[in-house]
Amino acid sequence: MQTEAVELFTEIRAALTWAPDWAVGAILLALAIVAALAIHGGVLVLLRRLISKEHKFLRSLIESTREPTRLALVIFALGAAVQAARLAPEITTALTQALAVALVILFGWIAAIAVKIAGKLYLRRFALESEDNLLARKHITQVRILERAALTLVLVVTVAAMLMTFDAVRQYGISLFASAGVAGIIVGLAARPVLSNLIAGLQIAVTQPIRIDDRVVVEGENGTIEEITSTYVVVKLWDLRRMIVPLSHFIEKPFENWTMESSDLTGAVYLHADYTAPMDRLREKLAEIVAQSKFWDGKTAKLQVTDAREQSLELRILVSAKSATAAFELRCEVREKMIEFLRTELPHVLPRTRQEVVPGERAEEKGAAAPAERQQKSA
Repeated sequence: MQTEAVELFTEIRAALTWAPDWAVGAILLALAIVAALAIHGGVLVLLRRLISKEHKFLRSLIESTREPTRLALVIFALGAAVQAARLAPEITTALTQALAVALVILFGWIAAIAVKIAGKLYLRRFALESEDNLLARKHITQVRILERAALTLVLVVTVAAMLMTFDAVRQYGISLFASAGVAGIIVGLAARPVLSNLIAGLQIAVTQPIRIDDRVVVEGENGTIEEITSTYVVVKLWDLRRMIVPLSHFIEKPFENWTMESSDLTGAVYLHADYTAPMDRLREKLAEIVAQSKFWDGKTAKLQVTDAREQSLELRILVSAKSATAAFELRCEVREKMIEFLRTELPHVLPRTRQEVVPGERAEEKGAAAPAERQQKSA
């Protein structure tokens, strides 16, 4: 294929004998780029027509590889044109070097796309939107962290390969690295936070103390794990703020994970009532409320007296739901309906303040206060 392209450009050069060599070279390079772009565009249109919309994966594959394939055709065409053109040796060397660098970039680009496609293919089996999404969150977290680590590795290897295409770097690279011991130590100490976060990311991918969509409490803030990058974690708080936390925080410091083993949650509702509150009647009402709620999972619904204070009882209601969002909605619903029930059906059960006044003591207090009032008036 390369040979045929070189022969074609050679024939075109032979037909341009009237032009100087530099102009012939420029024309050949321009024709190579135009031909590559035209062929790529024609093939892309043909594939879009041949592949129906039902084959979503193939269409997405074509779209995601559109730019790398275009670059590959341009590199191929320019390589053939450079061989056929009669350019100055220094220009030919520079163009060859540029094509080598572009080829390395192309390989790195293709590797990065392959990593992303592999991650998408693996995650097609898991749905994060389901109620019991523990397995999905586990695999999504692993794939995203490992994908970012792989992309970082691809970037490092690509940059290293690009530098090694230059003779100066390839010749003096070993001696430069050998003589940079002290500088390497300084750079290593400066890069310690970055390296610790990268290592923490790999630890999180394996041990998974947190996962995507986990409900956590970090630094006293309640939120949901929205994104895990290679260096930090984005926690979406209840009021739509975002807390940015380094990855190492989840390895080195304690935090709460409410959905570690399961997405099911048990929420607590606290109420205060008078000592005359009928507990059996309140438990019956709680059972009626949760039975009619769409957020209850049918497992836990308890009402207990957790404290007896001077003027009221503390009632704790425990209810369970399939997810953190459902648990929050269920708690609010139970709290509102229980308060409404107490207010309308059992108003005497609401917290009250009692004061007992003895008639005899009241008269004595008035008698004792009268001389003091007369003395105050005479003064």
